[in-house]
Formats: sequence, C-alpha cells, structure tokens
Amino acid sequence: MMIAAPATPLSPREAADRLQQGGVLIDVRTPPEFREAHATGTRNVPLDRLDPGSFQNEGDGPILAICKSGARSGQAVETLRTAGIEALSVEGGTPAWEAAGLPIERGKKSISLERQVRIAAGSLAFTGSVLALTVHPYWAGLPAFIGAGLTFAGLTDTCGMGMMLAKMPWNR
Repeated sequence: MMIAAPATPLSPREAADRLQQGGVLIDVRTPPEFREAHATGTRNVPLDRLDPGSFQNEGDGPILAICKSGARSGQAVETLRTAGIEALSVEGGTPAWEAAGLPIERGKKSISLERQVRIAAGSLAFTGSVLALTVHPYWAGLPAFIGAGLTFAGLTDTCGMGMMLAKMPWNR
C-alpha cells in the first residue's frame, strides 16, 4: 500500500510524546555522526542501508526518523512510506532535539563526512596542480575533474566523493 500525502514533520517534543505511545526512533546519519551525538534510545540505520522490510514487524506506532537537519530523515520517510510503513520525520534533527531539552547521548568526536570530502577534494586539487606545474601539464586534468565534481555536487545535492567516503571502514 502506498501512502500518497507527504507527512508533516513532528517537532522534537511531539516526536518524544509519540514515542511514549509506541514507535521506533531511527537516526539515519552515518555511524560516525551517530556516535558523536544522538537522541537517547535511537537506533542507527544509515540512509544508504535503510531497508523498509526490516521494519515490517516493529509493532504499534510509526517509525520516526531523525538526522542532523531533516533532509536525510525526509528521504528515509519517503522510502518507508512508499513501502507502506507509517513514518514521520523529526523537524530540525538532533540539534533541535537537544535544544528542546530532550536526552542526548554523546560519544567520541570524529571528522564529519563533509570535512572528509573537503580534505580529499582539496588534497587532490592541490596535488594535481603541483604535478601539472612540475611534472607534466596533463596533471591539470585532476583539479579540473575535482572542480567539475564539486560543481555537479552543488547543483544536484549529490556528492559522489561523499558516497565513496561513506563506505570507507572508518565511516562504518
């Protein structure tokens, strides 16, 4: 069964109240982001590994999805609702949950995926530029390729380098 109407995100307080009545809170961020800080009682189900079939027997209540800002949790809700599962997003993500005075668990700080992309892109562009100046002009293709990829990522909100880095062992 497909649920057609888009669901309005819940405020963190509404989500916490909803959880008292039943349901499951999932955090769809990457494991390093989740380890850094997450709502107490949340289960980490990264967006790229979200399987609607694993939620078929979750009991009463909706699946509530939370992330950092609401973008990934909105995508998770779409995926779950398309599969016929009642799902809602938590508006404002984990920062809003914490600002509402709701319990948060903190773990070790790690380098965010966004920072990892900046480090990798900058290193590749710099290395390609140095090699183009010192070894062979063809190396100028490397920073050009990185620049084109970053432009594509900005226009489409899809980052290939970020998706590749998310699969690295230190981000699992």
